Amino acid sequence: MVLREYMARMDGQDPEKALELVEPGFRFLIALPGGRRSGQSREEFAAYIAGRQAVDRTHEIKRYAVDGDVETAYGFVVEKGVTTGAFLSAAQVSPHGLMARYQSFFTTDFDLVDRP
Repeated sequence: MVLREYMARMDGQDPEKALELVEPGFRFLIALPGGRRSGQSREEFAAYIAGRQAVDRTHEIKRYAVDGDVETAYGFVVEKGVTTGAFLSAAQVSPHGLMARYQSFFTTDFDLVDRP
């Protein structure tokens, strides 16, 4: 269940520890209301992490599923105690148990399930 661990590390004090969970050829797409970020390596993902603003943010997973080598998670992003939007994320897991590919969509104006 690498996707849960990835989100916990991204929410922690040292989000760079999430890099330990991705393959060297990691490919990613993160779609946010203000634009999207994508890359094709662990190094490009490290640059994405370094460019994120430090905030009190958590990803509260409400639904989670595993089907073969794909994990999915749906939930809410909470910043400083306020729910700011919903995310739907998926990861393809390598035979080594690391994330090989990752895509995440975040929206502030639509919820698939009701907010808590």
